Amino acid sequence: MYLFEVYKLWDIEPVRGLDTTLWDKNGEVYTDLYGGHAVISVGHCHPHYVKMLQDQLGRLGFYSNAVQNSLQRELAARLGKVCGYDDYALFLCNSGAEANENALKVASFHTGKAKVLAFRKAFHGRTSGAVAATDNPKIQAPFNSTENIVFVPLNDLSAVEEQLSKGEFAAVIIEGIQGVAGIYEPADEFLHGLRELCDRHGCVLILDEIQSGYGRTGKFFAHQHSGVRADIITTAKGMGNGFPIGGVLISPSIKASYGMLGTTFGGNHLACTAALAVLDIIENEHLVENAAKIGEYFRAAFAQDKALKEYRGKGLMIGMELKDEYVGLRDRLLFERHFFTGAAGAQVIRLLPSLTVSQETAESFVNAWRELTL
Repeated sequence: MYLFEVYKLWDIEPVRGLDTTLWDKNGEVYTDLYGGHAVISVGHCHPHYVKMLQDQLGRLGFYSNAVQNSLQRELAARLGKVCGYDDYALFLCNSGAEANENALKVASFHTGKAKVLAFRKAFHGRTSGAVAATDNPKIQAPFNSTENIVFVPLNDLSAVEEQLSKGEFAAVIIEGIQGVAGIYEPADEFLHGLRELCDRHGCVLILDEIQSGYGRTGKFFAHQHSGVRADIITTAKGMGNGFPIGGVLISPSIKASYGMLGTTFGGNHLACTAALAVLDIIENEHLVENAAKIGEYFRAAFAQDKALKEYRGKGLMIGMELKDEYVGLRDRLLFERHFFTGAAGAQVIRLLPSLTVSQETAESFVNAWRELTL
């Protein structure tokens, strides 16, 4: 048997990590400023995280959701307190796409309606419903019906109102910051207008914080910069620091019923332990504050940078759009200076490092950038 080759792979194999440092199988050392798509929130192999998982594995690794699991209730209480949504309910699953699938189902159950409003350039996942709400026909198979999805431009409130006024929509789903698209933010006034329109027309407002949540932007969730509250929030990526886990935070106005949702692996003992360890580290090491601080350093350092058309984002969710003559800089950063970064097409470099990233590491990246763009 062989692998189904759906990924373009760098010829690099990391075999060991510590905080923001990676070692490959040849002993080469790299600085990780991408965190495996914003997943590594508290650094590679943090000792507290490793110990908690080891200890839990020595007690019990898994049992199904047919029995009590006090770790789930502990996680719900801790997450609610840390993120400011302590009166919301939590449904646990395995990934961001799965979280969005369940959020859309809950909204449809709650309203009795089928249609969903999403936004141009959105990315919500690759499972059937999530990919239908993703504005990328290349990854939608004929099976992935989009008949109940309507896309409108981001930050166009009149386009939203035109659709919602038809009274057919169960939900509006929007990313806290559009990540895969290249780091595009909904304006604060747009989110406030969206909240008002959802209230007026009986729609559920879903904030997809899969990539933009868990302290990455200097608030626990990106939409909290605007002061808006969502009806449903989805989270994953940084929630488990590499252990697969996703969550759906659901307003108390939306009632559960037995059998509405279900999962085999979601909220298992190891996943909950990983998520609790992440919250411990975020709180004890003040990582939300660190994300804001290092993000401000990067913003100041790259202000009016000659290689950039535009710097976008908040905190440690950063998109840097390159001028045409600097396309290819990501490869040079990786192969010449050993910095892992992400991308959105050829033009945009994305930085999504661990929230533990130090000032010294940030400065070393800026210095390497400047040397390569002289």
